Amino acid sequence: MSDRVRSIDPAALEMLERAGDISTMFSRAEEMKPCTFGSEGTCCRACGMGPCRLAKKKDGTEKVGVCGATIDTVAARNYARAVAFGSAAHSDHGRSVAKTFLAAAKGEAPGYRIKDVDKLYKVANFMEVTTEGKSVQEIAIEVGKRALDEFGKQDDAPLIYVKAAPKKRQETWEKLNVFPRGIDREVIELMHSSHAGNDQDAEHIMGHSVRACLSDGWGGSMLATHLQDIMFGTPKPLTTEANLGILKEDEINVIVHGHEPLLSEKIVDAASDPEMIEYAKSVGAKGINLGGICCTGNEVLMRRGVQPAGNVLQAELAIMTGVVDAMVVDVQCVFQGLEPTSKKYHTELITTNERAKITGARHMQFEEHNADENARAIIKLAIDNYKNRKGDIYIPKYKNPMVAGFSHEYIRYMLGGRFRASFRPLNDAIISGRIQGAAAIVGCNNPRTVHDENIMYLVKEFIKNDVLVVMTGCAAIGAGKHGYMQPEVMEHAGDGLREICEAVGIPPVLHLGSCVDNSRILTILSEIVEEGGLGEDISDLPAIGIAPEWYSEKALTIATYAVASGASVIFGGVDSPVRGSEVVSKLITEGWENKFGAWFKFIPDKEGILKASLDHIQVKRKALGIDTQKERVLFDMEMRRELSV
Repeated sequence: MSDRVRSIDPAALEMLERAGDISTMFSRAEEMKPCTFGSEGTCCRACGMGPCRLAKKKDGTEKVGVCGATIDTVAARNYARAVAFGSAAHSDHGRSVAKTFLAAAKGEAPGYRIKDVDKLYKVANFMEVTTEGKSVQEIAIEVGKRALDEFGKQDDAPLIYVKAAPKKRQETWEKLNVFPRGIDREVIELMHSSHAGNDQDAEHIMGHSVRACLSDGWGGSMLATHLQDIMFGTPKPLTTEANLGILKEDEINVIVHGHEPLLSEKIVDAASDPEMIEYAKSVGAKGINLGGICCTGNEVLMRRGVQPAGNVLQAELAIMTGVVDAMVVDVQCVFQGLEPTSKKYHTELITTNERAKITGARHMQFEEHNADENARAIIKLAIDNYKNRKGDIYIPKYKNPMVAGFSHEYIRYMLGGRFRASFRPLNDAIISGRIQGAAAIVGCNNPRTVHDENIMYLVKEFIKNDVLVVMTGCAAIGAGKHGYMQPEVMEHAGDGLREICEAVGIPPVLHLGSCVDNSRILTILSEIVEEGGLGEDISDLPAIGIAPEWYSEKALTIATYAVASGASVIFGGVDSPVRGSEVVSKLITEGWENKFGAWFKFIPDKEGILKASLDHIQVKRKALGIDTQKERVLFDMEMRRELSV
């Protein structure tokens, strides 16, 4: 094993020590050196005349491609193609959810039902679906149809959910002609414009990219979040434990991994079925134990309390414990290296989605119309596989308690109570300086960085500096594993942040869900603006978005729609994929700041990320005139009655 520190997670380190000559993502990252041209964004593979590798010549001039394409065009085109893939991935997730939602509403998917009727009514009203005199089923059918229409819409009217953005932000999008229209249309148009011999103006290509990304953030992802809440329940805080130590030697262990919760929700039901539990006992196991990895894990964590076994880089390590009887995967962030690892042990690697098969893995196609039967068949297969364990068993003992389940609705409720749910207390805490601002730490892990190191450094430093932290995705699982999503973490928070969090009853680090649930962050930022006192737009807020260990094209998409929405973003761990072009690099920093009031920067080192983030928060506080500590005012009853909320 290399002397390089690969992770700060003791469970991961133990498993890597035991891996020996077994290939993992960590070892392959060391063996595989990245292509310089590709990593800088200056390799063009858009046609058969290439690939063309572009760079500056010794005399200072720049090479161009066979077709004459410049470095700037190639870098912008590569960026566009990356975010088109990212937008397609998350929005296609949203489409699957919308199709299942509509099937459930029609009674064609009997395994699903409407669990949050109140949210159904709220979403229906927002979508301008009339509810008076209609049954829940009729309303749900219309909402499902309206949601699916957003994908194939052909006219130039904006997507429904852009109405939730601050009015000033909507005016910016209209002025810059980046209002997102039909979701599929934006992705297709971006792919078309980035085809060889088509759009060859870097700034124009990046404008197309922005619109496609907005169609995901305020379209596909936002629809997925809301419809999943209606079907599966809007998350509320719950307690669980996280890390590889949640696996059990004397039980059937099933891990769900990927991004879509349609099947995993039913897996949870099947695993708790008394008949299935009795069947597990009949083969010598004490019961059935579920664990989650990546965002499918986050989905069933947020709503059902399923314990995270780890974030994305720990999928192979979980199999290496020797006790995972089945790993059930759907789409996204499910890597082919799982298959040879599973063959070295007894684990059944089961693909379930037509969009994501893996050579050598067992495929059991999931159909929403037979969801319960599909889930029970998978659990039965895992139980039958229990007898095939090979004896080479080792489960790290590391795990930590965590609290998850903070939807934006529940945060509003915790801040204001049942009858006066409001972001007013949070706004006031920021204005008074007790909370300096907020940081959204989101995204992936990357084996080219030290696993979890950047994430945890930033979490610890932000709360120490009175910055509220919200988290999604694998970053959120990272904080849970390291014990930073439990009440005890309050002692590490600054005095102001601790005072507010203790008064309200929320921790200083909030788990908001999966990657598509970054749309919850957009909603929170918009509602903070609407509440008043912190400017007129998202770009006025003392807030920053960070993906400290990014790897995915989806992460670039999320960053782009966040910046276009007014929230500045920093990526860490690995450097900018467009750094080979000075023009494109300036477009996403200075150019986007001039257009959207927010910028996108790549800062590989964690100390640099922290400094840039805290500086940004203070710049925004100064612009709002709240950069000095305000005198604390104790409200009497008369003053409370005068409050408008």
